[in-house]
Amino acid sequence: MYLSSIMPFDNFLLSTLVASTPIIVFLLCLTLLKMKGVYAALTTLVITIPIATFVFDTPINISAGGMLEGAFQGLLPIGYIIIMAVWLYKISQHTGQFKIIEDSIAGISQDQRIQLLLIGFCFNAFLEGAAGFGVPIAVCAVLLIQLGFKPLQAAMLCLVANGASGAFGAIGIPIGIVDSLNLEGGITAMDVSQMSALILPFLAFLIPFLIIFMLDGFKGIKEILPAILVVSIVYTGLQTFIIVFNGPELADIIPPLAAMVALAVLSRFYQPKNIFRLNAENVEAPKLRTVREVIYAWSPFYILTILVLIWSAQFFKDLFTEGGILNALVFNLPIPGTANDITGGLITLNVNIIGATGTAILLSALITIIIASTINFKEAGGLLGQTTKELFLPVITICLILAIARITTYGGLTNAMSQGIASVGNAFPIFSPILGWIGVFMTGSVVNNNTLFAPIQATVATEIGTSGSLLVAANTAGGVAAKLISPQSIAIATAAVQKVGEESKLLKMTLKYSLGMLVFICILTFILTLFI
Repeated sequence: MYLSSIMPFDNFLLSTLVASTPIIVFLLCLTLLKMKGVYAALTTLVITIPIATFVFDTPINISAGGMLEGAFQGLLPIGYIIIMAVWLYKISQHTGQFKIIEDSIAGISQDQRIQLLLIGFCFNAFLEGAAGFGVPIAVCAVLLIQLGFKPLQAAMLCLVANGASGAFGAIGIPIGIVDSLNLEGGITAMDVSQMSALILPFLAFLIPFLIIFMLDGFKGIKEILPAILVVSIVYTGLQTFIIVFNGPELADIIPPLAAMVALAVLSRFYQPKNIFRLNAENVEAPKLRTVREVIYAWSPFYILTILVLIWSAQFFKDLFTEGGILNALVFNLPIPGTANDITGGLITLNVNIIGATGTAILLSALITIIIASTINFKEAGGLLGQTTKELFLPVITICLILAIARITTYGGLTNAMSQGIASVGNAFPIFSPILGWIGVFMTGSVVNNNTLFAPIQATVATEIGTSGSLLVAANTAGGVAAKLISPQSIAIATAAVQKVGEESKLLKMTLKYSLGMLVFICILTFILTLFI
């Protein structure tokens, strides 16, 4: 069995710096060289292989095995989930169901503070969970503009509101990817999900107050306090329950839906004394929808919720384990000559199509096509082809980054970096979220951030004797704070509101909120490490 060398130069600092080269190169490619993500990842992979092979003495078969494993996991389960989730969203657009959803939400109240809670916060979070990848910012900002909000203001509010949901986008992928990383200490996605309940719900509870303050100051908070409390309590309470007991998959699906329903019910009995409007002129009134239309419009997503609940339940997962009745449908493909000290055996590709969460989303899409009268399988197939084409490069980028992560892990580069970082000692946890903040600012993705830095966080935690799952959760939370200002998010937001060229202005508008969230997360993480 191969044992990786963590100090190839017999020099602590030099070994750490060389081990950090892949991450440094990747970030430089994205920033200074302004490469697209896929080219930056490919360049980094080309550099990582010789460093692992010739500097850290990693056998080429283990590097190749790690690269194959990472690329495979980028496709299954990660790419599978992403493509299916966005396809379901496109189907709901094609059938007209999404337009009905928009009208049903916008028609609940004419007060724009309540509309902001419904669309900018709740619907934003729901779309983050159902699709992710910039969809919630683009869709919700445009909706708010149609209701009378100023373009950059709408973009800013949606970016800040997204801080409550960014950790669980696209059916929980940012945390779910942890199961693909084989982290030190056996940390699982469920471990990180449960630990995130000590950090993220605080942000989720406060953000509705924050966005109303940004729109209408303390006066606005006072005038619609019942509505804010309903949204914050329902959303935060349900999200905490779900991430503790069920995992990350539905943390952005059920809570925002429940919060929207709760606020809609409240609005039938309560409306603010002063109806707040930014501009009452030239505002497109939403079309009134019947209860039957609304139930039909939401059908793709409550079908999705039911199926994902089943797929994430332990009894269902047990069907595919050894001795389970569906175990014959699971194929484990060991890669010869790849035994190493990290895995404790051969690198093995796990092929479980039926048990993958992507299959639950696929079934939701198929049921939606059957129920809908405005789409057929040929049209849906065209949408699937369009979705695959649009997401091809992002998925390939994830595959390449996972390949880099597996090589650095099996080759000992992660251990070398972690030992260098661990030299900070017990003070490291306060800096842990900053690593995640940098990762998302540079890559624009909480998924990519966790792929790059979660292995380092887990290994450092072992070195300094603290909770690895807590530091990975802090890495995720720090990354969520950076989504507000990452160039990718800013570009999507300005394009959606037709303000291309004003990216720097939007960045200045959101920067203080991103930094405020980061400071809060850093302090909270440090406090938690004193007790965990």
